[in-house]
Amino acid sequence: MAYIDLTTKNFSETLDTNEIVIIDFWAEWCGPCKQFAPIFEKVAEDNPDIVFAKVNTEEQQAVATQYGIRSIPTLMVSRDGIILLNQAGMLPEEAFSKLIDHVKELDMDKVREEMAKAEDDE
Repeated sequence: MAYIDLTTKNFSETLDTNEIVIIDFWAEWCGPCKQFAPIFEKVAEDNPDIVFAKVNTEEQQAVATQYGIRSIPTLMVSRDGIILLNQAGMLPEEAFSKLIDHVKELDMDKVREEMAKAEDDE
């Protein structure tokens, strides 16, 4: 298994202690979630330097609610504890791999700078 299961107990710690975390919010009854699962697992195996995680929205409703998960599957990407993406829908393997490359290449100092500026503008 190339991913970890996240719960209310380990969610925040996982985001805070790992550089990049990619999370799949899913449920057992969800057809598209089942279709996306092998893609998620393959991309996870191809990127051992990244933490891949899954949140079962049926078992972890508090986490799903906290992060505004309204439809599944939803993909969330965090880098340096900052949520960069929270998007419903599944991705084809090629697009998923490109997303990961993009996240790895981001200048996080610039991201933090832009976030601070956006907060100042509010």
